[in-house]
Amino acid sequence: MTTWTDRTADRPISLTAPSGIDRAAHHRLDEAWLAAAWSHPTTRAFVVSGGQVLIDETADGTTELVMTPSFEAPLTEAHRYFLGTDDDGVSYFALQKDALPGRIDQSARPAGLREAGLLLSPRDAGLMVHAVALENWQRLHRFCSRCGERTVIAAAGHIRRCPACGAEHYPRTDPAVIMAVTDDEDRILLGRQVHWPEGRFSTLAGFVEPGESIEQSVRREVFEEAGITVGEVEYVASQPWPFPSSLMLGFMARATSHEINVDGEEIHEARWFSREDLRTAFESGEVMPPYGISIAARLIELWYGKPLPRRET
Repeated sequence: MTTWTDRTADRPISLTAPSGIDRAAHHRLDEAWLAAAWSHPTTRAFVVSGGQVLIDETADGTTELVMTPSFEAPLTEAHRYFLGTDDDGVSYFALQKDALPGRIDQSARPAGLREAGLLLSPRDAGLMVHAVALENWQRLHRFCSRCGERTVIAAAGHIRRCPACGAEHYPRTDPAVIMAVTDDEDRILLGRQVHWPEGRFSTLAGFVEPGESIEQSVRREVFEEAGITVGEVEYVASQPWPFPSSLMLGFMARATSHEINVDGEEIHEARWFSREDLRTAFESGEVMPPYGISIAARLIELWYGKPLPRRET
């Protein structure tokens, strides 16, 4: 039986390809093992700061994370996060700092995940996603939500403990739904958010609310944002989205109504597109496709049947 997920295999969604890294969570509480891993000559580390890392282009034209042996890494014991090991037994750590280190050769440059995620290998992209997500959480959750005391880092960066009340706090991931809505004429519904430039359209999306299933969330968000009712909802794939702490859950959804009524708060404009409408709009530049690392482009491509056309030059 063919599923939507099977149909993503030929073109993996950004940030979801197998990274070859075993997160080895069973080592996070083993301080002796972590110390030995950090001091091993093969261990590699990189700095993350404000959601950015250093990347560099190699002689063969590829882009990679700038990593150093652990004994050459900047000092920061408290904010040292264990990310996992690879098949060769190499351990990887991220170091959270207030600023990225300078580079003597000046060839490396800082980059955020939206840029680097498209350039890095699956291994490096996977390491960066993990590190950025941890850094975001660490910066935003320094105090105990129970008693207000400052917490301390534990489990190699994956837990914060409160020394006052004993509470343990874990990295937060907020589920969000993103959906390609189609109707009985096989058109797709795309919307433009209020803060987007003219012509920028994408799929609708929103956060799952407390006490709500993901299917209910898809139907609610589409109705709230565009006034369209949805019946059948089919899961496609998920994508980590640490901006700062989300997991995007992708769906195909079937509309049971046609009349659009945008909310005006999140969505400024929404339109139904046939494949010919979308091809013409993309090629003329009237509509800008959602290229980049977001799962949105892949959801649209699943409906479109092939890679999205680019503007003719």
